[in-house]
Amino acid sequence: MASNTTVTCLPPMKATSNGVFQGDNPLHHALPLLIIQICVVLALTRLLAFLLRPLRQPRVIAEIVGGVLLGPSALGRNHKYLHAIFPPRSLTVLDTLANLGLLFFLFLVGLELDPKSLRQTGKKALSIALAGISLPFGLGVGASFVLRATISQGVSQGPFLIFMGVALSITAFPVLARILAELKLLTTNVGRIAMSAAAVNDVAAWILLALAVALSGTGRSPLVSLWVFLCGFGFILSCSIVCPFVFKWVARRCPEGEPVDEIYICATLGAVLAAGLVTDIIGIHALFGAFVMGVLVPKEGAFAGALVEKVEDIVSGLFLPLYFVSSGLKTNVATIQGLQSWGLLALVIFTACFGKIFGTVLVSLCCKVRFREALTLGFLMNTKGLVELIVLNIGKDRGVLNDQTFAIMVLMALFTTFITTPVVVAVYKPAEMAKLEYKYRTIQRKEPDTQLRMFICFHSTRNIPTLINLMEVSRGTGKKGGLRIYAMHLMELSERSSAILMVHKARNNGLPFWNKVNSDANQVVVAFDAFHHLSQVSIRPTTAISPFSSMHEDICTSAERKMAAIIILPFHKHQRVDGHFETTRADFRHVNRRVLEHAPCSVGILVDRGLGGPSHISASNVNYTVTAFFFGGHDDREALSYGALMAEHTGIRLNAVRFIVDSKLIPDSLTLDVKDESHVEDTSDEEFLAEFKQRVSADGSIKYEEVGVGSDADIVGTIFKYNRSNLFIIGRMPECRLVAAFDKKSECPELGPVGNLLISPQFKTTASVLVVQQYRGQLMGDSLASLKEENTSDTEADEAAAAAQESR
Repeated sequence: MASNTTVTCLPPMKATSNGVFQGDNPLHHALPLLIIQICVVLALTRLLAFLLRPLRQPRVIAEIVGGVLLGPSALGRNHKYLHAIFPPRSLTVLDTLANLGLLFFLFLVGLELDPKSLRQTGKKALSIALAGISLPFGLGVGASFVLRATISQGVSQGPFLIFMGVALSITAFPVLARILAELKLLTTNVGRIAMSAAAVNDVAAWILLALAVALSGTGRSPLVSLWVFLCGFGFILSCSIVCPFVFKWVARRCPEGEPVDEIYICATLGAVLAAGLVTDIIGIHALFGAFVMGVLVPKEGAFAGALVEKVEDIVSGLFLPLYFVSSGLKTNVATIQGLQSWGLLALVIFTACFGKIFGTVLVSLCCKVRFREALTLGFLMNTKGLVELIVLNIGKDRGVLNDQTFAIMVLMALFTTFITTPVVVAVYKPAEMAKLEYKYRTIQRKEPDTQLRMFICFHSTRNIPTLINLMEVSRGTGKKGGLRIYAMHLMELSERSSAILMVHKARNNGLPFWNKVNSDANQVVVAFDAFHHLSQVSIRPTTAISPFSSMHEDICTSAERKMAAIIILPFHKHQRVDGHFETTRADFRHVNRRVLEHAPCSVGILVDRGLGGPSHISASNVNYTVTAFFFGGHDDREALSYGALMAEHTGIRLNAVRFIVDSKLIPDSLTLDVKDESHVEDTSDEEFLAEFKQRVSADGSIKYEEVGVGSDADIVGTIFKYNRSNLFIIGRMPECRLVAAFDKKSECPELGPVGNLLISPQFKTTASVLVVQQYRGQLMGDSLASLKEENTSDTEADEAAAAAQESR
């Protein structure tokens, strides 16, 4: 008998409204409602990220929590809010947009995984990765029997077992990279092992997930799952054969330093969508096709970077949070009721943590990793995140996970990721675990024939030629162990999720640049490689991947770990064609100041005017004049010691100019001040100069001169006579009352009074300037006060210089 009940179907939502003045409610139309949803999501997730920042939590925690809060677990308990902002009719549009954003994000994740790096993974990292997958997977399968017997009755056994195993064995590669970068562990041994193991784990998890999806189809015949799996394998195989040739052809047409043609970007994004369509038709999931395409794109060259730059911001910043909300709307914590449900939640959390941590620790100890590092690796490998949510959402959409099981698994992922940062901070303290004797913190030393270690920082390829020429003149002669260079690339860790791409550059920290198996083919590597072969100087790379607010910590910690004698920092301004200086990026100025304040060794700031030209000068062709000005004090002694080291090079002539206050030349107005100062003799200066003069008599490449001065004008006049030098090397804070008069209106107090004079527009020269500060344990007096001053901003200074140039 037919039923007389009629079901009223709501009409589909129109895309746009006619406006409130014509009686339309924007919340009843798809586009304005979607805009409101996006704004609510962004506002809440960014607020939570700001609140969680003091706890150093990754942004994914804020996005997962935000999604849960917007869903039926919290705000969604108010049905008026839920039906107004997230009505059921709008969820199709929201889910579609979220999955489209997720599709491109998985393409970026694939872009971050380098198959070459996986093939080069060491036995230690590979063993840890396998242990971190197999034991949690087995425990997840065991836990699935308990769940099927209680809250997940009636679900298909095979897919449920695999989904539970995959969910517990996953390590979120992107989230782990972000945590390591925030904790400044990327460059440590633990960080390198964790990243290598997580990359292997990530690939294995995707393979297992593909198998789980193939088995979870609704077809009754097992042959359907077999066909799905075979077709998926055929798709991956055909893409692996065809796509690399096409992508390499495109990459060759995208040289470094030139913009990538838009047609290549559009064609690649179209291929990503096509690959997603094929895998969706096969019955796996559209995400797999996008991920495979990302893995196959070559990682070297400008093409991969251009893809990230074009796609990432809008995907990770705008669309990806929608996926967390889509997941949060399916999560109802209220379904976890009663002692049994909460007991199952505790069981799942314990199983996930025990499997990952115990398995990783056990194998790490077998690989002779220290217990504290092994425990740190265990908690790091226990990190979950977006990939975990993808697995859970696919399982829920396929009917493998019910509401209660889904809520339990989401809370498990949230808990395991949340505890990672605080536990790692408490357990792992690399500074305490590796205390080495750090003896030579300055260039001036009692044993000048010992090995010199320099820690050289650079922002971009613009700094490379001058830095290499500085290395060349710093080689010296007769040192046991020679010169060892640590070259650190300073890179900003931004909020962009594909800052993780920088992880690939940090993986091989401490390995030689010329190790072809482990290096990227780029201009920096080629330049340092060539210099190594020509000069036989040991050069080792490292990378600082930090926010500018804490980049100085990376520099100082790494320099201390490498036991460097001096840190060389690029000046935060570069020279324009007209000879004036223009700010490269003001943030680097604050980095330089903090390094000067907290450095564990001497520091030099290099003002680059093109020392030696745009390329490396071979040792036989070096012909430089270096001038060192000596007024007195720690910094000047360090500068003159560095100058004497340079003079050991056969192509260097050193002019050492000492300024002596001559009472006969002092104006009456300054007589008392300077005479008071002159009564205090610095015996350290006299002892140092006596030793230096003995060296001058035996070295014809050094010219020593003493100049009597009575005013700052005399000093300036003498300095101007040496404007044809190739390099000035000076102390940052000379201990001389006359020099202090220069510093009254200093634009860059980190350079000191003489340094500011040498970079001023009035001083016409093509010479680069190296401003040196000697390590003294703790800065005091003017040296410290000058770094705390609030001076004219770089923008104002640049504008003033430009105005002065126009007026002339």
